Amino acid sequence: MLDGLSRYLRLFGHLARYTLTRELSMRGNFLVKISVEILWLGIMVAFYRTVFARTSYVASWSEPEYFFFVGCYFALNGLIETLFLENCNEFAELVRTGDLDFLLLRPIDEQFLISFRRVDWGTFPNIIMGAVLMGIALVQKGWAFDAGRVAAFIVTFAAGTVIAYSCMLVLTSLSVWLVRNQSLMEMWWLFSSLARYPREIYKGPWAAALGDVFTFLIPILLVSNVPANVMVRVLDPAMVALSVASAVLLLWFSRAFFQHALRSYRSASS
Repeated sequence: MLDGLSRYLRLFGHLARYTLTRELSMRGNFLVKISVEILWLGIMVAFYRTVFARTSYVASWSEPEYFFFVGCYFALNGLIETLFLENCNEFAELVRTGDLDFLLLRPIDEQFLISFRRVDWGTFPNIIMGAVLMGIALVQKGWAFDAGRVAAFIVTFAAGTVIAYSCMLVLTSLSVWLVRNQSLMEMWWLFSSLARYPREIYKGPWAAALGDVFTFLIPILLVSNVPANVMVRVLDPAMVALSVASAVLLLWFSRAFFQHALRSYRSASS
């Protein structure tokens, strides 16, 4: 098992270096992508600073807590975009053109190759910028180091990444039947938009029901909310357990659904 894991890690390293070389061969485009991401984060920070200039709390989150949440979302979303988004977006084109045949013939796990085939280095700085914003927010809050909270944050951050990836993989797998799934990937952007805001904004009969749906049924609200909460607000073991359990269940389901989709795939030669 360790040999297999080592093999996949080496392969991922080769793929990452190859895509980095490609990115650096077009430095202008690479720098523009990074500049856009920096501008986007700057706009978000400016907007929320304007909001907090007129209030002390947003949905019970103080300014440092909310900026930690924004940094957590930005870092996690940057990780998803760096590793998975481009690959999942291209899956429909692989199905449509029949190029998926060539990937399926290779002696390696299909899900690994399709998920990690390319690394989008243009969004990698988002992870760093999100981490910096989280660090600044912790300093402003006067946060004291707590090993338990740090451990819970790491675990739930990883669980949030798995939840987001699993949802994306399910949407991607539908390309086998629908071929062109642009509208389905638009649904991913809807999910990522939901993860951008605290769960506490869902108040009232209809909003509360919607919040429950996206917490317990399609747990996209767990992605950023739980890591941020356990670090700067309430360390709730029940929410940590829910996040981890949801990640494990969704990862299992998404892999099973992906393999079912591949079994239904009709190659270009058939």
